[in-house]
Amino acid sequence: MRALPVGEDALLVEVESGEEAQALHAELLRWRAEGSLAVREIVPAARTVLLDGLDDPVRWVSELTVADIPPAPPHTHEVIELPVRYDGPDLADVAAHWGVPEREVARVHAATEFRVAFCGFAPGFGYLTGLPSHRDVPRRATPRTAVPAGSVALAGPYTGVYPRSSPGGWQLIGTTDAVLWDHARVPAALLTPGTRVRFVPERAA
Repeated sequence: MRALPVGEDALLVEVESGEEAQALHAELLRWRAEGSLAVREIVPAARTVLLDGLDDPVRWVSELTVADIPPAPPHTHEVIELPVRYDGPDLADVAAHWGVPEREVARVHAATEFRVAFCGFAPGFGYLTGLPSHRDVPRRATPRTAVPAGSVALAGPYTGVYPRSSPGGWQLIGTTDAVLWDHARVPAALLTPGTRVRFVPERAA
């Protein structure tokens, strides 16, 4: 673990893996809840956690680098179910990469419980983990200039859902009508770090 000062009152904590980042994020949230950590924002990413608005960044550099961080606790969030049609234009390519029929991609994906590891790229976009490492897929060699809102996609170890139309290079395997970002909703983002997610097929692929 390495803690790097960012500006006057923030730290960027680097760890070795996504699992360690999730564990650190959970532990920091616990410290804040119990009152031992005064911080404005705790923002997880793939292998880092940003602490913004710390009361004493210099002290926390030492505190964090020697901290014994336990594994992330069992997920307690309610499961959010997202209806999905496994009709994406890259479904055949993903099936070929996995060496399975297209219907097996849908079956494996729908049978997996995902967890939002972190958010980014666009408002409402969550990076979901849960598929085993042998299901990793590469990004497209040529990104699309416009990916439709609601596209369910894979890239590397992650699943994501595009909350709005935007360029993108992920492999599109399905579509959902779920609204990922809504300014009128509190919170506006349907998916936040730690959220458990399942994809429910609307019809057979």
